[in-house]
Amino acid sequence: MLRSILPKLPLVLLLLLCSATGAVAHDPPSPLPAAPDTLPVEPVIGQALPTHLAGDDSLIELALRRGVGFTNLTAANPGIDPWVPPAGTQVTLPLATILPEGISPGITINLAEMRLFHVWQEGGRFWVEQFPIGIGRTGLESPEGRFQVACKTKDPYWRVPSRIRQEDPSLPDVVSPGPANPLGDRWLGLSAKGYGIHGTNKPYGVGRRVSSGCIRMYPQDIHYLFDHVEIGTPVHIIYQPIKAGQRNGLIYLQVHEDFDGRLGTPIAYAMQQLQWIAPGFAFSRDMVRRIVQQHTGIPTVIGVLPTSSPPAPAPALTASSGQSP
Repeated sequence: MLRSILPKLPLVLLLLLCSATGAVAHDPPSPLPAAPDTLPVEPVIGQALPTHLAGDDSLIELALRRGVGFTNLTAANPGIDPWVPPAGTQVTLPLATILPEGISPGITINLAEMRLFHVWQEGGRFWVEQFPIGIGRTGLESPEGRFQVACKTKDPYWRVPSRIRQEDPSLPDVVSPGPANPLGDRWLGLSAKGYGIHGTNKPYGVGRRVSSGCIRMYPQDIHYLFDHVEIGTPVHIIYQPIKAGQRNGLIYLQVHEDFDGRLGTPIAYAMQQLQWIAPGFAFSRDMVRRIVQQHTGIPTVIGVLPTSSPPAPAPALTASSGQSP
């Protein structure tokens, strides 16, 4: 039976943790192909969709309009100028992904692919919805580990950390709710003091490493998430740039840039992930190398599953702590 990935913290403690912090239409959610009280091992969900740039659209404008992350969009479309692409250019919307290893009910955030996954149970099965996110920039990385939603706040005030005021002395001690508030109009405070999942008044930063450690979402996405999670919801923040999975007997490999440089030899790590999915299967090392080097972030078919037996879960990467904003 699945259980919460973190013991429930007392409500009073959650509220204290929260008070210590600075305070597009959705596609239908995907049903997970699993029996009640079980989750599948790294299934592939969604699909990459073609579209065309309209008028003088740039990729960052397309990302905002279609509700995808900017970095994922540019990675999925190598060779296309993200700022001045030719009008009418066909581009691929990166809406397919492999669920992270170890995903469970609640919120899972994969920093390496800048996506948030919300999993819940309804009608005797599990469902999942994915969202693009902005994460912490270099030196102010988002934290990793197991946390909980500690509080929910509409129209939050932002108590500006002293470190940020040192960088920009023009900032006040407190920013009131409104268009100048970088937290947007929804705040999900985490049990990691000072960190949260929130909206933004700069939506072009979603899908990029630009925050001070918090998780940014498009306004419509944080509204949806805010309405569908409760205080105490588990939040698991991880870093998995390479994932393997299977759907309908096909084996997929998905590679994002290892921007933290943790994998050492990404090709060897990718081969290890594939062997967990299909032990003993002879994968093409040249094809794995090409997918790793391109790191488009799109799940790519790399073989046919030789057996219907479910693979064992792959080992997770070692987590590291982030910096307080």
